[in-house]
Amino acid sequence: MTAPVGEGVLALLALAAFFAGLVDAIAGGGGLVTVPALLAAGLDPRIALATNKGQAVFGAVSSSVQFWRKGAVDRRRAPLAFGLGLAGSFGGALLLMALRPEPLRPLVIVLLVLAAVIVMVPKAVFLKLGVRDLSRPMLVFAVVAFAVGAYDGFFGPGTGSMLIAAHVLIFDDPPMRASGNAKIGNLASNVAAFAIFAWQGAIVWKIALVMAAANALGAAVGARLALRVGDRLVRVAVIVVVSALVIKLGIDLLHPAK
Repeated sequence: MTAPVGEGVLALLALAAFFAGLVDAIAGGGGLVTVPALLAAGLDPRIALATNKGQAVFGAVSSSVQFWRKGAVDRRRAPLAFGLGLAGSFGGALLLMALRPEPLRPLVIVLLVLAAVIVMVPKAVFLKLGVRDLSRPMLVFAVVAFAVGAYDGFFGPGTGSMLIAAHVLIFDDPPMRASGNAKIGNLASNVAAFAIFAWQGAIVWKIALVMAAANALGAAVGARLALRVGDRLVRVAVIVVVSALVIKLGIDLLHPAK
């Protein structure tokens, strides 16, 4: 069930969405802020994940447009990234809606921790591990794009960072170029999941629309800053916020309200 959300909580969710949009445009991982925030606000896990996509899709459009206009996207890869991200996300979203909600909260906490670890890994590590001798890099990328799209449709947080890592590892992109390329796959998976969740009536529009406006604004600001600032400070801020929220959710899981 979804607890009623007051105006004060809605304002805090909008603030979280703005920060998430800014973070996601620079380094990925915005869902690590919004999903725990929605869960902490009392939403059922499936409704929280669906509502998160209802707001995140607008930020994905905003940041993708900014990167595209600045020429920070490889337009040869974009159709493959978009198509396979879309297909994978459709499958992941349908799987989420088919599952019972009871086991999802502990699963979400585990996935949040794993996604946070991915965000913590410095991009310099990915550069040192860059794969330059793949015989068929586009085939490898196709598999990764589909798999990450499926993950995003089912869960979501950390998707941007995974895609950034994929572009660095497979194509040896510089981190900021990889960030721009990652936006295309992330946009596709957001659009697909959004369509499924909207069709299923799983999005709380009162929350999603307010957060969407804030997320899109944060994404526009973040995309403009991305070429001028590093992501180290942003990554640290994400981990601090997520750590606090995961602890809170863990306490709620161990000591549920009666």
